[in-house]
Amino acid sequence: MKRYLALLLIVIIVIILVGAYLYIQKPQQSLEVYTADAYVAEANHLLSGFKNSTGSRINDAKGGGSYTLASEIGEGDPANVFISVALNTYEKQYLGPRYSGWAIAFAADSLVIAYNNATLSSAARSIIFEFEAASAHHSSVDYAAAFTNLTAGTVKVGISEPSSDPAGLRAMISLEIAGYLYHNGNRSYYLDRIQSGSIVSSASNAAELVSPLEEGSISFLYIYRSSAISEGLGYITLPQQLSFGNASLATFYSNFSYSTATGYQTGSPVFLFISALANGSLHREAMNFVCYVINNSDQMAEFGMKDLKSALLYTNVSVPSCLESLVSEGKLSTAGFL
Repeated sequence: MKRYLALLLIVIIVIILVGAYLYIQKPQQSLEVYTADAYVAEANHLLSGFKNSTGSRINDAKGGGSYTLASEIGEGDPANVFISVALNTYEKQYLGPRYSGWAIAFAADSLVIAYNNATLSSAARSIIFEFEAASAHHSSVDYAAAFTNLTAGTVKVGISEPSSDPAGLRAMISLEIAGYLYHNGNRSYYLDRIQSGSIVSSASNAAELVSPLEEGSISFLYIYRSSAISEGLGYITLPQQLSFGNASLATFYSNFSYSTATGYQTGSPVFLFISALANGSLHREAMNFVCYVINNSDQMAEFGMKDLKSALLYTNVSVPSCLESLVSEGKLSTAGFL
């Protein structure tokens, strides 16, 4: 009997030791952040600071078109945090069971038309000069000429796929606004011109079109200002009505829209949003990262973005308890529904 009990005790000890070993050897999870392709560098910068501050385990951010990433998350990709430039990508139709019901705008950007040295050494440089003259003189006539030549078919223009990337969506809406402002209210004028023939070179996201621009296979690229700066590209600054860079023009932007695979999408200011996703692992770490981002959003100025002095919370649910202190400190304010 004693021998049996001794053997049983040995078996139990072995089981405990094996279990402890397997637990210790089990790889710890790392924070997964999915981000709009134009902001991978910014996301990794924030993640690095978060890791140094907290010691949390992180993976490099995964970039892609905001609409594409949202759909992948909704289909089961293991993201903990989602950073996007389109508020509607946080809706349940995209995120499904990962829908948290809230998102926070923490920085602002604008749309530009980027070019490279290859553009400057070609006949396309005349279009740059036309835009510069239009800006200097605030001339609608000059802007009309510049957009007419941009869409004439003599140069290739990079525009990412509007259904997968908000940069491409905003490019199309910007062209619609240009027609409204500079061609007698004809919203479709420049859109029809640029969509005819083979003027547009497209990709799932704007980042994929940077190489063709640098190689000279396209002359211009619609992209966000911060991305143009980080890529070392020259760029044409668009009027505020066309750049989505002025939050006070939100109502004006919303009067214009473009049809995508999921329906008509309206124009909106370029805000960079963040949210911790629901029903996922590492929720506490994800929320801690969100708070870190809001408290350190001034770092986005290093990338050519505008810091929002008070981040904007869009929510269909009660303010998450861990964000209440940010509201009371004035670092976060409610801005409307998601």
